[in-house]
Amino acid sequence: MKPGRNMRLAGLMRKEYLQVLRDPSSIAIAFVLPVVLLLIFGYGVSLDATNIRIALVIEQPDNIARNFAGSFDQSPYFAPRSFSSIQEAETALRRAEVDGIVWLRSDFGSGYLQNTSPPIGLIVNGVDANTARLVEGYVQGIWFTWLEQQMELAGKKMTSPVQLEQRIWYNPAVRSTDFLIPGILAVIMTLIGALLTALVIAREWERGTMEALLVTRISAPEILLGKLIPYFFLGMGGLGLSLVMAQFLFHVPMRGSLWLLLASSALFLWVALGMGFFISTVFRSQFVAALVAMVSTFLPAFILSGFIFDIRSMPVIIQGLTYLIAARYYVTILQTLFLVGDVWSVVWPNAATLALMGFFFHGVVYHKTKKNLQ
Repeated sequence: MKPGRNMRLAGLMRKEYLQVLRDPSSIAIAFVLPVVLLLIFGYGVSLDATNIRIALVIEQPDNIARNFAGSFDQSPYFAPRSFSSIQEAETALRRAEVDGIVWLRSDFGSGYLQNTSPPIGLIVNGVDANTARLVEGYVQGIWFTWLEQQMELAGKKMTSPVQLEQRIWYNPAVRSTDFLIPGILAVIMTLIGALLTALVIAREWERGTMEALLVTRISAPEILLGKLIPYFFLGMGGLGLSLVMAQFLFHVPMRGSLWLLLASSALFLWVALGMGFFISTVFRSQFVAALVAMVSTFLPAFILSGFIFDIRSMPVIIQGLTYLIAARYYVTILQTLFLVGDVWSVVWPNAATLALMGFFFHGVVYHKTKKNLQ
């Protein structure tokens, strides 16, 4: 690049840095918003069901029934409440005071001692289907664990044709935070890359400063680079802050290479910046650009990327639509690097797809950026 071009590019970059420093909204999107989102999803959002309000109805409180009911007191998943009758427990369930009922009938203790398979009544509030399934699974787990303990105390072994041995890979603590934090990084990078650049450039069109640049000797590629480079480093700074919080505040494991994480994040940020440039090139109003950026980048990154909702459980048409969402590929890379490691068979195809998307968006922006006011 010629010295004159270098000076012009350096001047443009300095202008953008000064504009960022003078604009509190840019600083907020790059650094304050990631902190807020990480705090919300790290502490306020959890897919783990704990302290489930369960009603215990023991019609005949003998030693066997009280022993089994005590298992719920020792479980971190339940917050049990005792009721004297099933009618009172059903009333509490209708009032949403409890999430389920465990009903030990009067023949529970005697039936267990006589080995006649005493029934346990389980009534679950099915309004929230996911919580209902979790309650059902947790109650069954407590029942089988209690049976094993009783067999051990009696010096016997449970007879079963199949012995289940569980092994949980990659997230042995089964913490939803370890799954959510890598995904929210993709949402943060999308906001910084797409929303910030779309707003800033659309604002320049509204204020007329873009026209002032177009009538100078600065070429279109220099204008694009002068705006791309500052916001790229701004986005990488937001990523660095997010990684520090993920490691030292939420203790999310990092099993992959840091350099590979930074490289894939830089690649995705480049794609997000291209999407922001594309939106601001087509829509030159801040309000419209912000609305389009939220609908076309943020919401898909949040809903259709596999960050929270499993893509395979979506309708076939929506599954096909997710292949157009850049955040889908970045979320896969992040979750792999954080929880599994450097699995190149996963990283390479997703990174290659991101590269193709980046070339597409930046190519379209370069083609549409002309040295005229049309």
